[in-house]
Amino acid sequence: MANLAQVYLNGEFLPPDQARVSVFDRGFIFGDGVYEVIPVFGGRLFRLPHHLSRLDASLSAIRLRNPHTPQEWNGIFTRLLAAGSGDQSIYLQITRGVAPRDHAFPPNITPTVFAYAQPLKYSPPEQLAQGVAAVTAADIRWQRCDIKAIALLANALLRQQAIDQGAMEAILVRDGVVTEGAASNIFIVKNGRLVTPPKGPFILPGITRDLVVEIARAKGVPCDELPVKIEALSAADEVWLTSSTKEILPITRIDGRAVGNGKPGPMHAKMFALYKEYKQAFIQGQAD
Repeated sequence: MANLAQVYLNGEFLPPDQARVSVFDRGFIFGDGVYEVIPVFGGRLFRLPHHLSRLDASLSAIRLRNPHTPQEWNGIFTRLLAAGSGDQSIYLQITRGVAPRDHAFPPNITPTVFAYAQPLKYSPPEQLAQGVAAVTAADIRWQRCDIKAIALLANALLRQQAIDQGAMEAILVRDGVVTEGAASNIFIVKNGRLVTPPKGPFILPGITRDLVVEIARAKGVPCDELPVKIEALSAADEVWLTSSTKEILPITRIDGRAVGNGKPGPMHAKMFALYKEYKQAFIQGQAD
């Protein structure tokens, strides 16, 4: 990360090589913290209120007070972004802070707040044109996947499992039902209708996922939030993954078998065009 001009750490803007966190920070010892990733298009923080709302929900779930107001967060992010150019992303992490090692929450502890901005890496054009491969995998994560927690070992293992099999993403399955990707949400298309698994404790409420649902319903595209059985993946006309950095990416092979005709489908083309239309309006200040 030496190419970063500065990072934010506990009230200070510092060169990355001068930022220091205690080895007794509970984020390091226990993975006791949460995070957010916020894309920035045309200099505007994309759907910032939605990201901050999800941050509040994650902090509340781990019984940690938000250390900043929305206005203060905006000021921190704006200063970080000023050091870069083009489309960027903000990474924000909050841990419970520094304390002697004990599983119980220490009283009167000060959270550790860390953030930085970096250039946004888009999916290569060939991935949009050809789609990507995925594999199915047992969802081995914990019971509160709706918290955007920094403890991502299970996700990392599952994503690496996919990469080892020549795929880009792992589609996670719990009791025969699709939950989400290791680092994404999942949509299927069948007979012109979008379906994505409903929110709950096993699914992170993705900002891009919610936007796709919002756009579809606004434009009259049938869209349901319903359980997706693993058998529905092989029967689907199209399968997509969504995330803040991957946006809407078609999955054209699952477990070595083609999805539909093995090419990105017409519904992806339609929804991706509508998404780009919304994003352009957002950049121009015509959409929130």
